[in-house]
Amino acid sequence: MKSIGSLGWWMGALALGASMAHAEPGFQSPEAAVPRVVAGATVATGTTSPLVDFRGEPASPEARAMARNAFERADAKGLPFAVVDKKDAKLYIFTADGRLAGAAPALLGLARGDRVAAGVGEMVATGIPAALRTTPAGRYDSQPGPNLKGETVIWVDYDAAFAIHRLRPSPAHERRAERLASPSPDDNRISLGCVVVTGEFFDRVVAPVLGHGAGVVYVLPEPAPAPLALGVSR
Repeated sequence: MKSIGSLGWWMGALALGASMAHAEPGFQSPEAAVPRVVAGATVATGTTSPLVDFRGEPASPEARAMARNAFERADAKGLPFAVVDKKDAKLYIFTADGRLAGAAPALLGLARGDRVAAGVGEMVATGIPAALRTTPAGRYDSQPGPNLKGETVIWVDYDAAFAIHRLRPSPAHERRAERLASPSPDDNRISLGCVVVTGEFFDRVVAPVLGHGAGVVYVLPEPAPAPLALGVSR
């Protein structure tokens, strides 16, 4: 369950996905300069390649590119997979045949960052410092299993205590349910690092797809900060 967090891997994966871009109904892609690929089209290799199906769900270009890399380039190796888009605070779940099973808002780690701190998984019992509560980017081999309380979760990185799980009772001041219901992704940073979704979505979509065996989870890196305007000091 190790991540592949190097910038080079991500750039390469996203470039591969972008090169296979296809326009879905109602979706205006910034990759419009790439020739449109339609279902059943013959690709350059002379073979017919199935395409990932978002089923009309809105998604960022980065999430679409990663899903294409997972399915159309077979990076997920025929397994069901998930894409976590930290920019939009959204989780996408795909079946092994490349069809979107569902998408939903997700709570993410309180701290922004793409790396996991050494030994963070051992800090759960004593308390993970706020600065280390990141949702690390990377490609992970996932497995379902119980946590220490016997609750079934989708383990993304067991050693780092990083999982996809349902919303749990939490201190009222954290307002986790309200954050999930909010239309803005800006207030979804509150978890210890795990990807948290509503119990309804976990039971209806996550568990049926990723809860029966091996899967792959892709966590997109943090969005790049906006460049500073010339002449403006920090």
